[in-house]
Amino acid sequence: MPTASPIRVAVIEDQQLFRDLLVSSLTEVPGIDVVFQAGNVKDARALMKPGEVDVALLDIELPDGNGLGLGLSLKRSDPELGIVTLSVLDLLEPYLGIPAAERGTWSYLSKSSSGSLETLLDVITRTAAGESVIDPTLLQRSKPRPGSAVASLTNRQFEVLRMVARGLSNQSIAEALEIAPNSVVNHLSAIYSTLGIPEGQNARVSATLEFLSNTQRPS
Repeated sequence: MPTASPIRVAVIEDQQLFRDLLVSSLTEVPGIDVVFQAGNVKDARALMKPGEVDVALLDIELPDGNGLGLGLSLKRSDPELGIVTLSVLDLLEPYLGIPAAERGTWSYLSKSSSGSLETLLDVITRTAAGESVIDPTLLQRSKPRPGSAVASLTNRQFEVLRMVARGLSNQSIAEALEIAPNSVVNHLSAIYSTLGIPEGQNARVSATLEFLSNTQRPS
């Protein structure tokens, strides 16, 4: 039986100690291949060639530029590239600064959450598989912004929407909440109606954007 190809990872982080910890931890994981590391935008641009990396871990604040801008540039050169942005701030606002049309296979993780290797590996793996993953800890702390359409949802509807934002399937949501899958479908229909989202192929993406834009996290 053929062996699955390892996920090729690049680490771009300016803090030497944190970068070394990331690289050493990931190098020990079967199925992960750290192909290079860099501490700034200039070196990352020079080293990274289209098709040679599956997932790039990018610090948002780099000494010679912004990780978000670097990520946008890299993805335009290599649309298949997955991006995992690491932020020292426990905020989702930087993620919302990424143009919605360019967020595909772009994940966002706070450095406090990336301290868990299990969480980091899950995000890397899902991003490499074509998903866009938002930091689960930040999502769990999110509360509806007063006066928004999201604030009009019932507590159960809000919890379902939070799970949609985490990328969970209907079946996974049903199992987590111990309800029937049809109940999840009914909740989603009510959520889409309240938020003014047409049901269809992009409904979950639109609902996730509404969640991110109309929730707030305790400071």
